[in-house]
Amino acid sequence: MNFKKFETDEELVGFVLQHTDLFAADAELVVSEIGDGNINFVYRVSDQHGLSVIVKQALPYVRIIGEGWPLSQDRIRIEAEALQIAGKYCPDLAPEVYRFDQQLCAIVMEDIGSHENLRHLLIERRELPLLGNHLGRFLAQTAFYTSDFYLDSYEKKDQVSGFTNPDLCKITEDLFFLDPYCDHERNSINDHIRIEAEALWTDSALKFEVAKLKAKFLGQPQALLHADLHSGSVFANAIGTKVIDPEFAFCGPIAFDVGSIIGNLLLNYAGQSALEGDVLQRSAYQKWLLETIKTLWATFEIQFTTLIEEQGCEPTLSQTEYVDWFMAEIFTDSLGYAGTEMIRRSIGLSHVADLESIENAEARAGAERLSLEVAQHLIKYRSSFTDMASVCDWISSNYKLL
Repeated sequence: MNFKKFETDEELVGFVLQHTDLFAADAELVVSEIGDGNINFVYRVSDQHGLSVIVKQALPYVRIIGEGWPLSQDRIRIEAEALQIAGKYCPDLAPEVYRFDQQLCAIVMEDIGSHENLRHLLIERRELPLLGNHLGRFLAQTAFYTSDFYLDSYEKKDQVSGFTNPDLCKITEDLFFLDPYCDHERNSINDHIRIEAEALWTDSALKFEVAKLKAKFLGQPQALLHADLHSGSVFANAIGTKVIDPEFAFCGPIAFDVGSIIGNLLLNYAGQSALEGDVLQRSAYQKWLLETIKTLWATFEIQFTTLIEEQGCEPTLSQTEYVDWFMAEIFTDSLGYAGTEMIRRSIGLSHVADLESIENAEARAGAERLSLEVAQHLIKYRSSFTDMASVCDWISSNYKLL
């Protein structure tokens, strides 16, 4: 492959004009680098009338590290195809892909600038009335249409092969299931919670449950996952939601995606205990977060089971008893994966602004401690919960501001 990084604005403009017909012949195109991604380069190309597209290019290494951390560029092909699949089944919830260029390892896609980064919106305590429904629908539709419930055996195995993503899966395997459970050099730990981190490293019951979750991540290709579904990969506004950046996509356990986004909502719940602002507003927002989690799960569960009933193509798996068992397994494991997301964001390598924006280290430690306590309970005792209402009731009863 004759790869070449975009070096000038002219090269980017030429690429966009070659692969889209969105701009007028007299358009004056301007290039700006956007985003704070650790791995790729992302640009906005816009004209004088406000029309714009996004260009994302993958280099053969991690952007913030350089050539010392090589990374397969096949990830950009995987991202483009995952976006196209999401766009096929829930077009309102994913950006449109206009063109993927294999040689340049670049995507031209819809600019979703009318939406804002969900993580920032959560920190600002913006209530989004459709968020839970949209995320639940995205999870249900992308999971069902890429699962054994819908695909025939040959299609499913082709999909598993086509989305083999070893480099990025290895990153997840380490950051989710290894580093936070030992004194690893990649971890970043607030000195005020060092004692809690060390206690976690010696909790054999916790690490046993994490091992079970990791084993499913490694060997349970139920559906095509986004596999990096955190609140920074979601953009939203009052009426819409867009899910972006599925470069970690691979075929894995459905509960991993469900749990990852729930874990991010709970990370914000923890952050609200110490973020700036009126205590009444922060308490009210915590209640809204829990209601959103309940809506997300209810929407996912109803839509997924309805799709099986109406469009399921595998009679053995469509039995009512099996579907009930399957959904119960997803629910339980989603709680566990939510916990692993919360722990890795609290004491692992990659922290989140929901906690990091709390400037006072001691106050931040209180929020991090809350995150760790909730996470460990969800992992170790996930089988004790029967529904999402009981999960949210337990959290609100034990960890509330008022």
